[in-house]
Amino acid sequence: MEDKRNIPIIEWEHLDKRKFYVFGICMTMMIRVSVYPFTLIRTRLQVQKGKSLYNGTFDAFVKILRTEGTAGLYRGFLVNTFTLISGQCYVTTYELTRKYVSRYNNNNAVKSLVAGGSASLVAQSITVPIDVVSQHLMMQRKGESMGRFKVQNQDGKRLLVFGQTKDIIVQIFKADGFRGFYRGYVASLLTYIPNSAVWWPFYHFYAEQLSSLTPKDCPHLLLQAISGPLAAATASTLTNPMDVVRARVQVEGKSSIILTFKQLIAEEGPWGLTKGLSARIISATPSTIVIVVGYETLKKLSLRPELVDSRHW
Repeated sequence: MEDKRNIPIIEWEHLDKRKFYVFGICMTMMIRVSVYPFTLIRTRLQVQKGKSLYNGTFDAFVKILRTEGTAGLYRGFLVNTFTLISGQCYVTTYELTRKYVSRYNNNNAVKSLVAGGSASLVAQSITVPIDVVSQHLMMQRKGESMGRFKVQNQDGKRLLVFGQTKDIIVQIFKADGFRGFYRGYVASLLTYIPNSAVWWPFYHFYAEQLSSLTPKDCPHLLLQAISGPLAAATASTLTNPMDVVRARVQVEGKSSIILTFKQLIAEEGPWGLTKGLSARIISATPSTIVIVVGYETLKKLSLRPELVDSRHW
């Protein structure tokens, strides 16, 4: 009988790549639609000075919905959908790196750590310019802006979505040149590489621990669905200080990570480093459940036909 404690991992060589990418893009788009409002709220909470506008995640949600409507919760969303490209690059890099590392070290924690960090490096190189633009769009409140740039109205009329995007892109380029689109790149790497590198080992660790505590007939997918949020909460807590700094560097146009960090501590104390953490965990919990269930289901659906019935996946 198969040992229930060894949850099988579907590796890159087990997959039908065409199914994997088609299903993957659809799944990623559905997830982004569901969690984007919390991403916007988290960014606004991190950028605001103290509690000048919002007192917390729920307060921000209610105020944005009341003053800006549902559309206010999706500012910058269309631009952000271009990160679908980086998402596919992420999973490809992750799976290929796992395969490569396994030639030298078959320890799952090592493979997950190296692959997670490598995947994040590749993804962030694509994502940062998109994030910079979408974050400035997130900062556009009704009649004002929380960031450096404000969408300009033409003849008293509000610009359409892509008109706003073009306007922000032009303003960023005029102010900072091409480098402006990579503002906060190093801060992003210092946030997301550790986050990704930590998430994967903790995900597999929690899954194995839960497997040892549950009945043998407990579905693998249920254990993985619980392990994902636990790993996300762990990784978010460890990397949130850098995420706050990253958001301020990108939105406020700061050039120094160290000076931004010192200013944050001076103005708001150590608690300033926890800003947006609850929103981050709240958004990460449902999204991670969907991502884990979706990703593990995606890999099962993408198994090569000859492997489908070969074992209990």
